[in-house]
Amino acid sequence: MHTPASVKGHPIHPMLVVFPVGLWAFSLIADLIHYWGLGSSTWTIVAYYTMVGGLIGALVAAIPGLVDLMAIRDPKARRIGIAHMVINLTVVGLYVGNLFIRNSDSYNVTYGIALSVAGVALLCVSGWLGGELVYIYGVAVEGRAVEQRR
Repeated sequence: MHTPASVKGHPIHPMLVVFPVGLWAFSLIADLIHYWGLGSSTWTIVAYYTMVGGLIGALVAAIPGLVDLMAIRDPKARRIGIAHMVINLTVVGLYVGNLFIRNSDSYNVTYGIALSVAGVALLCVSGWLGGELVYIYGVAVEGRAVEQRR
């Protein structure tokens, strides 16, 4: 299935999702470095700003992702795509909440780390579903590539 959200036949969404995934995973690592006493409080600042960068990246990646979702015609693939989207929106909500509690006076680092762990775990599930869409259902894959696999 060809995606309308592409540049010269290359889908845009998979090119962009690496940024929020990488930034959010690194945010968790930065928090753990400080929590385990392996670095100064600068690591919590790094964690904060990588979270913000991940949110910006996620919002940018969501636009071509939504375009891809709207182009899916197979009912089962569409259900998987909707689940992928809902999980991603949940992850965005977790990170917005994480940033919110980090700005509160009663911030507890354990809650922030717990939210980040939940976010990264859900990203793994969402990535698996995204892979299912591409590798099993051929979403955003050119027709000749799908035919060559058969």
